Parts: sequence; structure tokens; C-alpha cells
Amino acid sequence: MITEQQFQNELTIIIQNGIREDIGSGDYSSLACIPADARGKAKLLVKDTGIIAGVAFAKMIFEKVDATLQIETFINDGAEVKYGDIVFNVSGSSQSILKAERLVLNSMQRMSAIATKTNQYVKLLEGTKTKILDTRKTTPGFRACEKWAVKIGGGENHRFALYDMIMLKDNHNDFAVGITNAINKTKEFLKINHLDLKIIVEARNLDEIKEILENDGVFRVLIDNFNFEDTRKAVTLIGTKCLTESSGNINEKTIRQYAECGVDYISSGALTHSVHNMDLSLKAF
Repeated sequence: MITEQQFQNELTIIIQNGIREDIGSGDYSSLACIPADARGKAKLLVKDTGIIAGVAFAKMIFEKVDATLQIETFINDGAEVKYGDIVFNVSGSSQSILKAERLVLNSMQRMSAIATKTNQYVKLLEGTKTKILDTRKTTPGFRACEKWAVKIGGGENHRFALYDMIMLKDNHNDFAVGITNAINKTKEFLKINHLDLKIIVEARNLDEIKEILENDGVFRVLIDNFNFEDTRKAVTLIGTKCLTESSGNINEKTIRQYAECGVDYISSGALTHSVHNMDLSLKAF
């Protein structure tokens, strides 16, 4: 997994790019009608229900836009919120508050939606050993925030990108002319390049599970698009040799049944690619 410093660097890049994209050469609407020395207050108002996420990130945005802005926090990341709740107040330069408004709202609305959906999945898994994972099916340029939101919602992060874990999927195995060849070439590559990365290998059927198990050095087997019966068989075959992960069109209706098959993890792209933003507003008062 990536380091904390790498993660913080990603957040900084997101903020810098967000400011560049939204403000550019200036917020001319505010510059045109609001005096430079005007001061004001605004509240982050919830108009929905779910798990709030992005409060800490919003503070980073406000800090970058104007370090003199003051934030009074009432509700922290990970808390359940309802219509009418006030998450925080921000006070200071009116122009600065308006500069930061859209980037703060866009980020928090999406992060809160992801945290809410993740939390729903976590609750569906209660009483099992299975943990929910995100994927790389994220919004381009916003991955760090979306993966942060998954953790706020109670889930866990899969690999961050292509560089922090090896994941040999069906196309890798086919292009490498077989699973065993792909695994052997990968282990050789890691050794030559002095890389210490975990290896996950995808299986499309029970025969591929058996082939994977004939190789050493596999950290986790990705049991992809299996039905319940074959998932149970795969878990039995794998035993304690490595960890197990189910994936492939798993939703709210089926996630509990897959967990009860005994897998260690379930990964779901839906946590990040199929959410509806939480309704939030930043209102002056």
C-alpha cells in the first residue's frame, strides 16, 4: 500500500487541481460585488441522511484558499447525519469562503455518498469475518478522497494504484500464456527489481483455483464471478494457504451470502462508481 506521505501528496494535488479548475485567474463574481475587506459566516447544512465524510478534507481546502479562515466543527467524519444538521461553520473573508465553496461541496457530497454506501455494506457483513474492499474504479483525479471516504465508512482499501500491489487478472494471465507462467514471471520481476509487493491472482473457475495453489508466493486469490456453491468449494480448496477475495457483480442482495461462503474479503466497485451524491449546502448567515 502507499505510504501516508504519498497519500497526503495525492490530497494536495487534488486541492491544487481543484482550485486551478474552478478559480483559474479569479472568482470574478465575488470580486465584482463583494469588498475585499468584507467578512462573513457560512454553515455547512445537511439536506439528506447518511454518513458525513470530507470534513477534514474541507478544512484542508479552506486552509489552502485562505489560512485565516476559521472553522467551528460540530460533526466529525464518520458520524451519521440527518436533514437539518449543521456540520461546521466557516468564518472570515467573504471572498475566500466563496472561492472555496464549490470545491468543498463537490468533495464532501461525493465522499459522503461513498462513506454512506460503504457503511451500508459493512452493516450487511456484521457477524461474519468478511471485510469490504474498494477497487480502482474511481473518479479520475479524485481517487485519494474516494478511498479515504471508504475508510470513513468502515471499509478497507484495496491497492491504491498499479504500482503498490501486483494483481494478475484474466487478461494478464491470458497475455502471459497461463496463470503459472504469469506468477513465475512476476516473482522473477519482483526479485530483479528489488520490489516487495503482494501478489493477488484472479481465478475464473475451480480449475484455475487449483493451478494457483500449485504455486508459492500468492498472497490472495481473487474468486471472480463465482456462484455461491463454487465460492464455498474454492474457499475449502484454498484453506489457509492464502487469503480469499470475492468479486464480480456483488450487491446489497447477495453480499451477505458471499460472506457466509467464508471469504476473507469482498471487493466492490459499486462503492465508488455507483453512488448518488449527498445533498449538502454552504449557506451564509
